[in-house]
Amino acid sequence: MKATVYQKYGSPDVLQLKEVEEPTARDNELLIRIHATTVTSGDCRARSLHVPAGFGLISRLIFGVSRPRQPILGSELAGVVESVGKDVSKFKVDDQVFAFSGVRMGCHAEYKCMPEDGAVALKPPNLTYDEAAALSFGGTTALGFFRSGKLQSGEKVLVNGASGGVGTAAVQLAKHFGADVTGVCSTTNVELVRSLGATHVVDYTKADFTQNGETYDIIVDTVGTAPFSRSKNSLKESGRLLLVVATLPQMLQIPWVGTTSGKKIIAAPTSGQTEDLRYLAQLAQAGEFRPIIDRRYPFEQIAEAHRYVETGRKKGNVVITLEHDD
Repeated sequence: MKATVYQKYGSPDVLQLKEVEEPTARDNELLIRIHATTVTSGDCRARSLHVPAGFGLISRLIFGVSRPRQPILGSELAGVVESVGKDVSKFKVDDQVFAFSGVRMGCHAEYKCMPEDGAVALKPPNLTYDEAAALSFGGTTALGFFRSGKLQSGEKVLVNGASGGVGTAAVQLAKHFGADVTGVCSTTNVELVRSLGATHVVDYTKADFTQNGETYDIIVDTVGTAPFSRSKNSLKESGRLLLVVATLPQMLQIPWVGTTSGKKIIAAPTSGQTEDLRYLAQLAQAGEFRPIIDRRYPFEQIAEAHRYVETGRKKGNVVITLEHDD
């Protein structure tokens, strides 16, 4: 099968399209023929090792010290079940599914094996493969942080970086849970963020949300530009700052902030990926959650997709489409 592989860390130029051995489903696994995958900010960080301050060594321990331990990136996919192991009972051949492999990666390929009890769910019938592939990364991240932050209906939520992959999911989910949502984005994305359910939108090129006199129950920082030092006065007395992108020094602040104020910093969401995928599928099928797709690239142009994601200007998700001979 074809796969995009990288043997060393670096720029998108390290990515190569190669023929590799097609995986075989184990007894508890399903083999998925991939029709669409994505390039996320996580893929770019794993490829380049350009990670938040303090996490360089930790990242090498996770991804590989001298070279990548997993040569195939990609954490999201949507496709068709090609075959199943003898112990699989929840899925069958020809099921249309989407899946999230997380840090195990491996989705930038024509085929991927997933355990049936892993983060795999039936594709909502009203979504294309492109849309279903983009459900997982932003959606499960936002759900996990809102769960950790104990988001309640009626609370005021601000999403910093509201037009990105996690941001567009966070705006929609906060609105779904009954929050009063404010989105922070650039001028070109104001209407997009408003269309997703944000009651208020702050254009950061014209205004600073920390200077508007408003306070929020939850601030979600998806881009790393609203640390506690900047956001603390915009949090209510029991406010929670959810740091999707956090440096090690910011994480070391967490105990101090918690003991010296009623405010909290949360930098690691609770996980529940399998259940979260099914929940996102239900919302998508009901028309209450939709993944935003900025650009689509053919599999052969995945390096270009990486370059675009690294600009930090994408709206929602960047999808990679795969064409099969049949």
